[in-house]
Amino acid sequence: MKQLLIYDRPVVLNRARHRNLRIAATEGNFHFAAALNSLPLAACEFARAACDHPILFAGSDAANVVPAALLGLRAGENLAVDADGRWLEDSYVPAFLRRYPFVLAEKDAEGEGEDFHVCLDEAYPGLGDQDGEALFDEAGANTPLLETAVRFLQEYQAHLKRTRELTARLNELELLVPKVVQVQPASGNGFSLDGLFVVDETRLHGLKGRVLHDLLRSGDLGWIHVHLMSLVNVERLCRRLDARMSAQSSAH
Repeated sequence: MKQLLIYDRPVVLNRARHRNLRIAATEGNFHFAAALNSLPLAACEFARAACDHPILFAGSDAANVVPAALLGLRAGENLAVDADGRWLEDSYVPAFLRRYPFVLAEKDAEGEGEDFHVCLDEAYPGLGDQDGEALFDEAGANTPLLETAVRFLQEYQAHLKRTRELTARLNELELLVPKVVQVQPASGNGFSLDGLFVVDETRLHGLKGRVLHDLLRSGDLGWIHVHLMSLVNVERLCRRLDARMSAQSSAH
């Protein structure tokens, strides 16, 4: 069973065990994300992601939501990835995927030093001891490639912390309401997606004074408006689904 959505065999990166490990780029291969109909987003990604994807808040209740880019309307289907594993041209790729095969894992309470371990997915097809770029140099120090990856992970982790502050604020102000996405394909039966939340515009417009000023000053208000504007992309997803269903029907 996959952990963290896309990682089959995540292990802590070990300077001794992985001393000779190399990583070869597999650019353009997104087969590992083809079955994900949504992906977590950091708030700093909203502006770019909103150009292509609907941004909603996914979770069991308003107190436990995560911003997510909606990438598909059916379970197990990412409409941004085609049958050859290629990402939709010019469509935004969330940082959640761009950090792969690396990831940070939180240390247990007894851990010393840094709060996170750097891990990688040993199932990543680009790993080996022959081809690609090394992760460690002859002295056992991080190569520029690994340093860049670690820096990206650390920056992403900081953005996630800021994103949790955003969702906590939305919950505190009771701005999140459940959203059921109704889907009616051009052919076939309609269906719905639940477990999603959006910001209630009526409640948002009712905010005044210091509360509204604080949202503006923190940048949260801008992110809220980007989220709301992104919802028109649900229509774009519906058109992509119709095109895929039509192609699948023709293939049979």
